[in-house]
Amino acid sequence: MQALLNIDPFVPCPERPVRVRARTLPADTHFEPHRHPWAQLAYCSSGVLQVTVQAQQDITTIVPPSRAVWIPPNALHAVAVVEDAQFRTLYIAAGQMPPSPHKNWTQSHVMAVSPLLRELVLALDEAPHALREHSLAALICMEICTASTQNLGVPMPPANSADRRMRALCEAVMQNPASHKVLAQWAGAAGMSERTAARLFQQTLGMGFTQWRQQVALSHALPLLARGVAVGQVAPQCGYDSVSAFTAMFKAAMGHAPGYFSEKTGNVSFIST
Repeated sequence: MQALLNIDPFVPCPERPVRVRARTLPADTHFEPHRHPWAQLAYCSSGVLQVTVQAQQDITTIVPPSRAVWIPPNALHAVAVVEDAQFRTLYIAAGQMPPSPHKNWTQSHVMAVSPLLRELVLALDEAPHALREHSLAALICMEICTASTQNLGVPMPPANSADRRMRALCEAVMQNPASHKVLAQWAGAAGMSERTAARLFQQTLGMGFTQWRQQVALSHALPLLARGVAVGQVAPQCGYDSVSAFTAMFKAAMGHAPGYFSEKTGNVSFIST
């Protein structure tokens, strides 16, 4: 495991409020939990990331190239590289983003990465002149403002949760998304009753086990689809024996059938560097 953090040379400032840091990182690279006074957009043009943002509850998101995670200023967060990645980190000065009726810049959220935003980030990394950098930064902020958001993060109980059984249950499900176990089985393995587990899901995560389990399935499915894995292979890896049932769940949550997010359709594109 390789741990990295040095970000000082890329700190945003009034003259350069949006900075981009491009790196090629191998799988199993980890950025330990840290925070900073500026915002961050975690995104990779290829590969897969896992981003955890810690607030009242941890939100863990598996991030394929079609998505990015907004991390607000001063939020404690950690990043792990799941698959070799071309990592594009945007550091954005606090207060730089204009007010938006659709986004709360003080909260973490997942957003779609449009082809335009991908190209703007790439261009900012190559910008040789201050005026061009300033213009690109302004366009990037506008594109982030208009990017669609999706509820793709998997909420997790804080690592220091008073009830460690709940954390153990959630981690077990995350590590085995293909399992067909029901809540009673997961709860029993974690040392509590089904009733207690159901109550803790509502109290701790604000949703029932079934809804939470769907978020796990989506977070596992997106990177597979982005690599062009057939839906018939993705469904069982996410705990679904029926492709039609998986497709119905996926479309209800994402607004599109799984094939829309396949590399073969062109809706997930990769930037060569």
